[in-house]
Amino acid sequence: MRSFQDKEAVATFIEENAVRIINLCHIPEDGRLKTLSFSAKNKDRIQQILEYGERVDGSNLFSFIEPDKSDIYIHPRIDKTFTNPFSAASTLNVMCDYLDENGKPLNIAPQNVLTRAEDKLKASANVTLEALAELELYIIAKPQTENMLTGLPDRNYHESAPFTRFEDLRNEVLAILTDIGVATKYGHSEVGRTISKDGTLMEQHEIELALQLLKETAENIAITKWVIRNTCAAHGVSASFSPKITLENAGSGMHVHLCALQKEENILAASNGSLSKEALRIIGGILRYAPSLSAFGNPAPVSYMRFLTHKESPMHIGWSARNRLTLVRIPLWWSFKEKRRTGGECRETVEYRGPDALANPFLLLAGIATATNYGLTHGDEATKTAEDLHINASGAKRRMKNLPRSCFEAARSLKRDRRFYEAEGVFPKVLLDKTIQKLQAYKDRELWKNLVNKPEKTEETLKPYFNWG
Repeated sequence: MRSFQDKEAVATFIEENAVRIINLCHIPEDGRLKTLSFSAKNKDRIQQILEYGERVDGSNLFSFIEPDKSDIYIHPRIDKTFTNPFSAASTLNVMCDYLDENGKPLNIAPQNVLTRAEDKLKASANVTLEALAELELYIIAKPQTENMLTGLPDRNYHESAPFTRFEDLRNEVLAILTDIGVATKYGHSEVGRTISKDGTLMEQHEIELALQLLKETAENIAITKWVIRNTCAAHGVSASFSPKITLENAGSGMHVHLCALQKEENILAASNGSLSKEALRIIGGILRYAPSLSAFGNPAPVSYMRFLTHKESPMHIGWSARNRLTLVRIPLWWSFKEKRRTGGECRETVEYRGPDALANPFLLLAGIATATNYGLTHGDEATKTAEDLHINASGAKRRMKNLPRSCFEAARSLKRDRRFYEAEGVFPKVLLDKTIQKLQAYKDRELWKNLVNKPEKTEETLKPYFNWG
């Protein structure tokens, strides 16, 4: 990303690099990168755009905005720009914030909800969260005529070419992300791979981003999905972030790793390398509010089909070290190394495995920050929750509750917990009203029962979600 000091510096860059188009980019309710394009030929016009931004129809971007109050502003942030790697004409993308009619941060914009959640966490617990996302996806290719090495079902994890077809494409995505300033951790093939009856290849991959502050992470998730889809389109294939594309194949999640900082030091590990009391409290807070967090992290009926098929997806509210079937997992921490934060990266993280990539990342991370704040400010209660829900050899699993199994159940949980999210104005009432209404509108309470032993109906139910997110 390029960070310009002022509008004049942007104008100089446009002139020196023969930029022909400037895109104002923004991320609304659906979590996708949106674009408003301008010719960059007229210097005075560009100065106006950078100063004022532009009016847009907010009611077509947010369900929380009524049509009679639809005008909002998108305002350029010259501290986050990048050259569009997919445009035929030289193009500069500028990320934007949402402002209301008075030029103030738009209250219901997910970005501003996240800002309030982060501010509350900092003020209440003196803690800053960093997060990274594991973006799992399927690359889908039309029927092929050449012979393809098929490998084995659900055995594609870290597979190499030629047994994985899209290694080069995935590496191209990593290179492009680096070029535009999105920090990544790694990429690899994931377990899922199938060839349908008509010869369509569906192959699962993962791009893992680097730890960043929450707002940076949320924005980078949207940009990364945009890069993946454009790269796939250039290669004549498509990408799906749907949590489930076929019933028998592994689902795609968006696991979130969290690092908690106090005075720039990671507080998740105690001095002996074990979990700190703060880590237990954070885990307890997330588990306490896990059912209602599903309303933000699993926003469509297909989200719950991922949980119900028992393929490395959590079904119960519990936590454990390393266990990939738990909702919260403690990955290996490099305990044999003395320094646990090197090069600006936290090595100790807590992994929340519930969400999928259909989530709006700003609302999801705002919910996680709010649950974290509860854990840190209700230490004894949160610690007891964590202790009660720890999965171990003694059979604690018997005491665990299930995660929601439908949008209906998630909406019910959010309705029950809404005062917690609304406290101190973090989540606006209208945003929660609309979220609950959307989840209830799916009428999916009995969806799973209606699809049992009906594979063709199941496939037809899954298909509409292929291009969501």
